[in-house]
Amino acid sequence: MLATLTLPAGYEMPALQRARTVRVRSADELRSALRHAREHSLTLDGSGLDRVLRFDSERGMIEVQAATPWSTLVSYLASRNVPLEAFSRTSGLPATVGEAVSQAAAGPDGLPVSAHVVAMTLVTPDGELRRADRCSNRELFGLALGGQGVIGVLYSLTLSTDSLRRSAAEAIEPVELSIAQTKIAPAADCAIECLVPPSELDAYLREIRSIVEERRLALHAISVHRTQSDRHAFLSPARQEWARVQLRFGLKSTLGASVGAAELRRLLLDAALKRGGSFPIRDLRDATRRQLEACYPMLGAFLAEKRRSDPADRLQNGWYRQLRAKLRCEPCEVRWGR
Repeated sequence: MLATLTLPAGYEMPALQRARTVRVRSADELRSALRHAREHSLTLDGSGLDRVLRFDSERGMIEVQAATPWSTLVSYLASRNVPLEAFSRTSGLPATVGEAVSQAAAGPDGLPVSAHVVAMTLVTPDGELRRADRCSNRELFGLALGGQGVIGVLYSLTLSTDSLRRSAAEAIEPVELSIAQTKIAPAADCAIECLVPPSELDAYLREIRSIVEERRLALHAISVHRTQSDRHAFLSPARQEWARVQLRFGLKSTLGASVGAAELRRLLLDAALKRGGSFPIRDLRDATRRQLEACYPMLGAFLAEKRRSDPADRLQNGWYRQLRAKLRCEPCEVRWGR
C-alpha cells in the first residue's frame, strides 16, 4: 500500500531531495502526512493500517483499516462464527482488503469485493478526512471503488458481513483448461487477463488456440473465472457478468521476446474487444489508448474528477503514472455516459 505525494508542477525546491517514506498507523497520522505533503514530496507507506476497528454483530458490519490482510479478517470473523475461508483461497485476490476494493477485484463467487462495502473513510490529497457511502458523498464513493487508489488514500472500510458470508458460501472454483503438451522449450511465465461475455467464451478460446499455434508459443495454462461488475464503481465495465480468461504463456528473456509478448497481449485484447469484451483496468501494461477508451469510455471523466479534487496532481502511484504516460500525447476525450 504505497502512494507518492509529489509537489505541484513548477514548484522550485531549494535542493533536490529524494522523497522520504512516511509510515502511518492511524487516521491522524495519515491526515498529517498528506497535509505535510503540501510542502514536501513524500512516499506514503500505509502497510501499518492493518487492524480490525470494530465489529457490529447485530447490524452485520465490520470496519477494518485499509491494509488489513484477508487472512486477518478471515481469522477474526471465524472466531465469531462468520466463515469466510473461501476469501483466503481466491485466485488473484489482492492480499489486503483496501487493495481489493481499490481494484474492484473479484471475490470467491465472482462478485467484486467493492460490492460488499457499506461505507469508507479516506483522506483526500489536501489532507481532509472524509466518509462516504452509497447515500452520502455518493460520487466520491463510486470514484474510490475500483479507483486504483488515486482519488484518495483509504483509511478504513466498513463491510457487510452477511454479504461477505454469502459470497464465501457461493464460491465458484475457476475452470482450468487442459493444455496439450508441446515440444516447445520451457520459458518463464507471462500472463494476461481478458474479459469476454459468457456467450462468446468458446469462440474466444478457439481464437486463443489458433493464435498460440500460429506463433508457436509455449502455452502454460488457461483458466476461466466467473466475474461480475459493480455498478456502483465508476470505472467498472458496464456488462454485469463476464468470463475472465487468464492466459499464461512462455516468454524467453530477450528483448525481442518481450516485444513479441506485448504484441501478443494487444492481439488478445483486440480479439476480446471484437466479441464485446474488455479487460481489468488494473493491468495497463500493453493496452493501447484505443483499447483503453473502447473498454472504459468513462476514463476521461474519471481523470477530470481526479484533476478537480487534486489539481496539483500530488497523489500518484505506479498505475496512475503508467496511465498518464499512455494518454500524454493528447487530452483524453471526456465522456460522461456509461
